Amino acid sequence: MGKTYERIDGRLRAFIEAQPVFFTATAPLAGDGTVNLSPKGLAGSFAVLDEQTVAYLDFAGSNAETVAHLRENGRITLMWCAFQGPPNIVRVHGRGEPVFRDDARWAELIGHFGGIDPEPHGLRAIIVVRAELVRDTCGYGVPFMSYDAERDLHERRFAREDDASLSTYFAGKEHIASSIDGLPGLPLPLPPLPRTGQ
Repeated sequence: MGKTYERIDGRLRAFIEAQPVFFTATAPLAGDGTVNLSPKGLAGSFAVLDEQTVAYLDFAGSNAETVAHLRENGRITLMWCAFQGPPNIVRVHGRGEPVFRDDARWAELIGHFGGIDPEPHGLRAIIVVRAELVRDTCGYGVPFMSYDAERDLHERRFAREDDASLSTYFAGKEHIASSIDGLPGLPLPLPPLPRTGQ
């Protein structure tokens, strides 16, 4: 029914890379803090870096709960569900960190995401997760659902922004620079987005 894996490879890697959506869960250390659960999509925005490490692109949005929680304590769980084919749920429990635009690792990390142009999406950070526990479960209760297409709304909305206007947009949002619970979130103003080839 359930199995623990020592590494992300083979059929397990193929499964998670094939899913059009996954979910992230984080929480602050405070017992009364707000647990955050977010869906993630956009083809090309997720990558397996090695057998123990995955990463995804953190795009513009109206809050920064995941970033804030990771900055405080690093705990994160990622989950993929099979909505087509054989039933399956895979969870990667681990430690994550947001890598921001001015981090020396940015250029190497962004090279793992050749399947998407991140610039029109208001890329804020790259979330890197080191797996500590990888498990699958049956997924018998997950319904069949069809994947029709990617939405273009996110790209159309944030393609209008440059670095300065994106920082202004984030500054106007209540839960970007700090989380719902008051933890430090996205550092503002945003450093300029490093250009490919520089």
